[in-house]
Amino acid sequence: MDKVKVGIIGCGKISSIYMENCQKFEILDLVACADLDLERAKEQAVKYNIPSVYTTEQLLNDPEIEIVINLTIPAVHADVCLKAIEAGKHVYVEKPLAVTREEGRQVLSAAREKGVLVGSAPETFFGSGIQTVLKLIEEGVIGEPVAATSFMMGRGHEHWHPDPEFYYAAGGGPMFDMGPYYLTALVQLLGPIHTVSGMTGKALEERTITSEKKLGNKIPVQIPTHVAGTLRFENGAIATLITSFDIFGGSNLPHIEIYGTLGTIQVPDPNNFGGPVKFRLMGENEWTEQTLSSGYDQNTRGIGPADMAYAIRTGRKHRASGELAYHVLEAMWAFHDSSDAHSFYEMESTCTRPEALPIGLAPYTLD
Repeated sequence: MDKVKVGIIGCGKISSIYMENCQKFEILDLVACADLDLERAKEQAVKYNIPSVYTTEQLLNDPEIEIVINLTIPAVHADVCLKAIEAGKHVYVEKPLAVTREEGRQVLSAAREKGVLVGSAPETFFGSGIQTVLKLIEEGVIGEPVAATSFMMGRGHEHWHPDPEFYYAAGGGPMFDMGPYYLTALVQLLGPIHTVSGMTGKALEERTITSEKKLGNKIPVQIPTHVAGTLRFENGAIATLITSFDIFGGSNLPHIEIYGTLGTIQVPDPNNFGGPVKFRLMGENEWTEQTLSSGYDQNTRGIGPADMAYAIRTGRKHRASGELAYHVLEAMWAFHDSSDAHSFYEMESTCTRPEALPIGLAPYTLD
């Protein structure tokens, strides 16, 4: 199968793992990178042996590049995606798909008109952790799923991140930062969402950066930093989700638990690819740890573009699709809309539940 040539736009912190892993998948050929800071792009190109350093315009005009991986900041995700689509490229973007639902719809509409694919992170649901849970659910180990709980409880990023400002601006906050991991995992495990209810708040109007680069700088908090609510899925299951940057003393709550008519599954951190999977059946007193069922248990960011590349070559559907990402984007906004309106929010979008990965794949292959 012919390799698919890939270019990366955005050479910030997250780009390193993509650059490393893109060169491991046999379907991908990473040929170029671009960044507003040309020196940063050159440094990454040298470090990861990428042949070409381009401006964004040059990368989009390279006729050999088929997939653009968009690793820019959330505020310009949609703009860069639209430019890539206009250039006739398939595009895979870091989460979220866009800042607003309107921008997300524009990206999907433009891609349909151009006949290209859109994909989006997170791709952690490809990992052995979530895939093992999916297998247990599909095999009926815990019976019919009826409920779930999910918690992302943290103190925010200003104490470690070198440039944390965007986490507290439009498109940031705990829901838009970490919600995609949790919501995508829940959709993979339970299917699409039907109804959302939510409440939002924030503990502080201003944050002080304590990481070294910008030590002492103040950040105005422009978005909610605590988002809590419930979701009803199309299959009838009900989930509780809390995402917060206001948990200053830590928490022992589980990342995700799925509750079925026969038992419970503990789901590992959806921000990771691996992690322990445990289940306990009705009447049992001890948890059973399940052997992971597929091979991607390390940080394998780049697997989403690789899956898209196979879809381009074979015509099958890709898993980390734009439709899935838009459904998650709408759900994230639904928590905020529900809180503002003091009412339930009924989802307008739906999506196809991604297919499970085949068992026994060779390393860094997907088909």
